[in-house]
Amino acid sequence: MKLLVFAGSTRQQSFNRRLARYAANLGAQQGAQASVLELADYDIPLYNADLEARGTPADVLRLKALFDAHPAWIICTPEYNGSYPALLKNTIDWLSSPVAGHPVWSDGSRPLAGKVVGMLSASNGRLGGLRAQSHLAPLLLNAQCWVSPRGYAVSAAANAFDDQDALLHAHDQTGVRGVVEQVLWAAQKLSTP
Repeated sequence: MKLLVFAGSTRQQSFNRRLARYAANLGAQQGAQASVLELADYDIPLYNADLEARGTPADVLRLKALFDAHPAWIICTPEYNGSYPALLKNTIDWLSSPVAGHPVWSDGSRPLAGKVVGMLSASNGRLGGLRAQSHLAPLLLNAQCWVSPRGYAVSAAANAFDDQDALLHAHDQTGVRGVVEQVLWAAQKLSTP
């Protein structure tokens, strides 16, 4: 099973980037072919229909292909002002936008529809980013993703990781592992004819 894990943050010391690396390692331990996507590696402008009319950016097409190739995703979302960040919304807006006349991407539901998506978050706040997850879930459902009912939020994130980005506390390890396992299980079930 191919698993794509990414954070809705490009900050160097982002808790959610650290969490994404941890989740990807767990996925690999479960036998998945896990890839960590760094959104900073892609030149994705703010979504603008006028810009798109002049031609979908090449990095957007690369992202579409990457997401399409992975049946299972885990999104590690920061929480900004009680919701998910603009970077994450912008990425999904570009992914869902059809490319007129393109043989693969002319359908706006691809590469989102049918993907199994798990949500994780890490924050210094007591809720650990749960409000961001609660806002992100309807967006993913609207994009026809299968959203894993199990999510997990790491609170007090500044004290949750060691120097190798591993989670220190057993309850966090168990919570994140549960999301990874459920996503891989569901993606396998949905991809079996």
